[in-house]
Amino acid sequence: MREQRPCVVYLHGFNSSPASIKARLFVEYCNALQIESVVPALSHDPALAMKTAMACVSQRSEPPALLIGSSLGGYYATWLAEKFKLKAALVNPAVSPCDHLDAGFPGRHRNYYTGEEYDFTAHHVAALRLYDVRTLADPSRYLLLVQTGDEVLDYRQAVERYGGCEQIIQQGGNHGFENFAGVLPRIMQFAGLK
Repeated sequence: MREQRPCVVYLHGFNSSPASIKARLFVEYCNALQIESVVPALSHDPALAMKTAMACVSQRSEPPALLIGSSLGGYYATWLAEKFKLKAALVNPAVSPCDHLDAGFPGRHRNYYTGEEYDFTAHHVAALRLYDVRTLADPSRYLLLVQTGDEVLDYRQAVERYGGCEQIIQQGGNHGFENFAGVLPRIMQFAGLK
């Protein structure tokens, strides 16, 4: 009987895709370590995104060794980590995003990678709110990675929300997390895979 390889699930952010630079770097790194990588394409619709992400976790014979979530994917990864008691590495994660959406956010959007255009509505905002985790059951299951130069999200909100967790705070950088490849070894070490 063939031994099952450990699996890591990567959840991309809003208007991103499995074709993003971070997702591709993650897949290449996993391939080199012979770790199974799963990078689902997440819908702009939070209910559909979570349905897809949940299937990546719940339909496996063994739970993933780790969830990695970037930006809004970090928000989803937190909810999944709490529900399934998994480890999660969060990269510049969105923190309670519904609390920080400005009035102009609902409206027409375009996915950076696929070119898909869609309307993000109040219905989507309400769906997003369902996955808000304000208190972590076990902070030791989380690794937070933020860069202070994040131009999209205030890194200090993540530092506060994940206060009891292991944190890597890098000065400068950006929302895309500069030199993501450089932190992949630490992320896999956190998961016990390196």
